[in-house]
Amino acid sequence: MGVGILGLVSSTVFQGLVFAGAYRFVMARRRHRMMAQVPYQPFVSLLKPLHGNEPNLDAHITSFFEQHYGNFEILFCARHANDAGLQTARKVAARYPSVPVKFLTTGEPSYINAKVSSLEKMAAAATSDIFIISDSDVRVTPNYIREVVAPFVNAKVGAVTCLYRGVADEGVWSELEAAGMSIEMTSGVLVANMMEGMQFTLGPTMAVRRSCVNEMGGFGYLGPYCADDFILGNQVAAHGHEVVLSDHVIDHIVLNLSFAASVKHQVRWMKSTRFSRPKGHFGTSLTFAVPFGLLAGFAALALHMPRLALAFVVYSVVARVMLAAVVGKTVVEERHLLRTSLLYPLRDLLGFFYWAASYASSHILWRGRVYRLAEGGLMLPSQIEGDEPMKRSADKTVGEEPLRGR
Repeated sequence: MGVGILGLVSSTVFQGLVFAGAYRFVMARRRHRMMAQVPYQPFVSLLKPLHGNEPNLDAHITSFFEQHYGNFEILFCARHANDAGLQTARKVAARYPSVPVKFLTTGEPSYINAKVSSLEKMAAAATSDIFIISDSDVRVTPNYIREVVAPFVNAKVGAVTCLYRGVADEGVWSELEAAGMSIEMTSGVLVANMMEGMQFTLGPTMAVRRSCVNEMGGFGYLGPYCADDFILGNQVAAHGHEVVLSDHVIDHIVLNLSFAASVKHQVRWMKSTRFSRPKGHFGTSLTFAVPFGLLAGFAALALHMPRLALAFVVYSVVARVMLAAVVGKTVVEERHLLRTSLLYPLRDLLGFFYWAASYASSHILWRGRVYRLAEGGLMLPSQIEGDEPMKRSADKTVGEEPLRGR
């Protein structure tokens, strides 16, 4: 029972920190919206790596063309000219002839993280000094560029990133994954930003100065890493520049509709976090509430204290509903607040198992090949790749969902 109570206490402390972080975020957003807008509109290059087609890609790309910002270009890059995603981008671009667009290809990638080859190619062809990198599975509003670049008016700012709300098209598993994006991810970022400032960026939107990219040795520095978003922001901060969490929130579309696809994707993400931020990832275990509520409840029931057992479980569930309601309403402005709030206790329970599964192995499956994650988040070719029995075993524990924008 002691472990369960300890977990309930630690998760309650964490929830208090999340509420404090949410209040801080909301107050900053209100101040920004009340201030007179500074006429700051530098020329911006949107970098969009693509790899294949996906549901509603046309609509996602269209949202980047319909910006209330008159000073930007868009660069798309894929491995080959006949890439289905690149063809979709060409069709969308044809509808917006006033927006400068470039279409690029890399051939076979030079890095184990193939996205980096696209970033290098686009950076070389871009004509601005501010890059905004975004994944293919995000959708934005017309004020996206204007709000994301606003912090760069301060010369000390080297990078800007955005929170995101998960958007699920259909199915309970995609809705649970979306709840994790909207609430669990956001909660962790709010606390990290409040406690130590931003030391990383988030993949769905990474805005960075060209000078900061050059300072770390170019985008090629990210090539050996799985979590390129974490490394990019970490390097910008390590070189003495400020990383800002924008108050703009974007839509991150969940593409995993089945149970298996969703679980594999989330476990792989947990593994990436485990190797990129090992201490923080280990501490994440104490932020879950429902698993410890159930543990304390079962222990109390075994000691013939049914009312106490019920109290433990009910407390953990209500606490997670409250967390989802507060973060969803005030921070990410969740469109399906009731559904997300009611689903989140289950996502909290599943999140603990995803966290535990991240320690099962150091291998991930990406585009049919097995890789091994190493200290610092390095992604290495796996030594077990030629061993078919071992490879089949690894396939059962790692995700097949590709890294976005590859």
